Amino acid sequence: MKAGRNAPCWCGSGAKLKRCHLHRDVLRRPAVHLGRVGPLRSVPAAIARPPYALDPPTWPLPEPQILSGAALERMRHAGLVAAEVLAETVAAVGVGVTTDELDAVAHDAYVARGAYPSTLGYHGFPKSICTSVNEVLCHGIPDDRPLADGDIVNIDVTAYVDGMHGDTSATVGVGTISPEAAALIDTTRDATLAGIADIVAGEPMQRIAAAITAVASARGYGVVAEYGGHGIGEVFHADPHVHHTLTSRDDSVALPGLCVTVEPMLRTGAPRFTQADDGWTEILDDGMPSAQFEHTVVVTDDGAEILTVLADGSSAVSPTGPASAA
Repeated sequence: MKAGRNAPCWCGSGAKLKRCHLHRDVLRRPAVHLGRVGPLRSVPAAIARPPYALDPPTWPLPEPQILSGAALERMRHAGLVAAEVLAETVAAVGVGVTTDELDAVAHDAYVARGAYPSTLGYHGFPKSICTSVNEVLCHGIPDDRPLADGDIVNIDVTAYVDGMHGDTSATVGVGTISPEAAALIDTTRDATLAGIADIVAGEPMQRIAAAITAVASARGYGVVAEYGGHGIGEVFHADPHVHHTLTSRDDSVALPGLCVTVEPMLRTGAPRFTQADDGWTEILDDGMPSAQFEHTVVVTDDGAEILTVLADGSSAVSPTGPASAA
């Protein structure tokens, strides 16, 4: 059960949630005004494109991606590249830096590794990453808006290399953020890793949603139901849909070799959101901030292996965590 705003705060302060870690006046930031979006960045012709970026484009069937052997090794490489691009981009976050400048950093990092930015040209998306600031829930388009001290920003990276897509994202603070914003970020990371840790081969995928909502609800946060994870591999977005909230419609099972993303979005306010006129950016109606983390994982016989990690097993999602969770 979700902790109510009048419940004692989980931190032990003795104050109500609404006067502590869910204090609206502290969490709310000045409204994000979408800026100017620059031109598409070019990718060298020698870098392989996903089918939808070819001329003419093709769209493979979204069948579940069951990987093993050489295919899984290619997927591990794509995950490594995505983790490296995310780490480089996160390191460039700072006060006064525009999200378009972050897109440039990421774009160059993809190209340096022989990877194509999966989002570039995907159903017309014009940039190489998504950047979602404060109350922007997801799919924010990098633009010329500079990041401000106290903002939080999610950076969503997907690298297409060796014929596979590696997908990962992290939410980070800009400059000095409030303890309330930091708690939102930390809880979202914890919920993401809890969902991954509860994957069991042969068991319902609903275990992921149950673990995520348990972590979020205990601290009074809501979990966005309309978006979830997805199958991934040679196909960018494939079956099954990975729910992050419990629903009777979810009858999928975690099969060994199944490759999916786990990417919950946690919100501090009401659930309603509206798509901006750009056709992509989803903005929470009440202006309250949200956060998201994402890993690409493959189901194993004894849990799940996290693929979007650096060579030492760390990442911007789980900086000191292991590469696998059982």
